[in-house]
Amino acid sequence: MTSDFNEVATSLLEGVKESISKINPEEIKKMIEWIIKSKNNRILVIGAGRSGFAGKSFAMRLMHLGFNVYVLGETITPAVGKNDLIIAISGSGTTKLVVTACEIGKEVGAKIIAVTSYPDSPLGKLADHIVQIKGRAKRVNETDYFLRQITGAHEPLAPLGTIFEISTMVFLDSLIVELMRKLGKTEDELRARHATIE
Repeated sequence: MTSDFNEVATSLLEGVKESISKINPEEIKKMIEWIIKSKNNRILVIGAGRSGFAGKSFAMRLMHLGFNVYVLGETITPAVGKNDLIIAISGSGTTKLVVTACEIGKEVGAKIIAVTSYPDSPLGKLADHIVQIKGRAKRVNETDYFLRQITGAHEPLAPLGTIFEISTMVFLDSLIVELMRKLGKTEDELRARHATIE
């Protein structure tokens, strides 16, 4: 049992390291620039399932940095419009919830950053900027996230999707450190915005 666990953990770590190393630095730089330019606008983070959890973690850190950030699906999320920024996360780039939300965002003039393994996907085609994080080697045919969960149409334990999701979490946390540096923020300043009631 332990040897299987160690083998899987090592494999995941190696996969994430490889995935992160292949992200285009120019894509990272442009995403950081766009986030900073959105300081006085709204930022909406969109993702479903585990990608959504990675997105929520990122949104929390952006809030700690003082950004006006929201997560799709929360009751306090306001409308987005022209000059607002959407950060959409989907390994396959076909998740119906994410794609539909971005289509609406595009109609109202929001800019879209897609974090995906597939730049040529429906999400990628909607995006104004793409950060490609490799890790999802195949796409599941069913595009509706909730239907995939109900029918079991997802990849097995330690799936390639997992590499995308963990890599995305590491990538987004690393972006926060770079944003802190560029904005001249300290950890104490972030801590001052951390929830006192949890």
